Amino acid sequence: MSRTIDYYFTTISPWAYLAGDGLERIAAEHEAQIRYKPVDLMAVFARSGGQPLGERPPARQAYRMQELRRAKAKTGMDLVLEPAFFPTNPAPSCYAIIAADRAGGGDTGLLVRLLMRACWAEEKNIAEDDVIRAALEAAGFDPGLADSGLLTGAETFLRYTEEAVTEGVFGSPFYIVDGTERFWGQDRLADLDAYLAGRLG
Repeated sequence: MSRTIDYYFTTISPWAYLAGDGLERIAAEHEAQIRYKPVDLMAVFARSGGQPLGERPPARQAYRMQELRRAKAKTGMDLVLEPAFFPTNPAPSCYAIIAADRAGGGDTGLLVRLLMRACWAEEKNIAEDDVIRAALEAAGFDPGLADSGLLTGAETFLRYTEEAVTEGVFGSPFYIVDGTERFWGQDRLADLDAYLAGRLG
């Protein structure tokens, strides 16, 4: 039976970036379908008890920086701990992902990773059209989707956000298998893999 993984995320999440292509590799191994669902994480936080980064206590903010530094060392991925354009408005890049996924013809997972890399490794502003267009083209999509997909992208973005709250999502990245089993964080990908392999009940 084919499995489905609903992947909820925001494009300015360093933790989603640090997942790399792990989700895609796991899904391919288990022949699972990924449904990419970018969300308004601030709206999710507001309705699930989360706090925006700037409103968290100093101790939590300091711990986050340590965790990012350690994750960078463990993964070997390029990561700027305090990139020039963070935070920025993630909505335009999320709209583009939704439009591209709907249009087809390219690699949605690659598009997501390219946009996150632009923010966290290349210090580019992923709210800017030229950055989004470049990522679309590099992932095999029509760069014009940055413009033509705005309305549909915006409507679906809101729907995914509502769905995320209903489904119990409270952070990014968040993975839900077959609508029931939930995994929060890139550091739970091994558990996701084990669950799909039948090693976790």
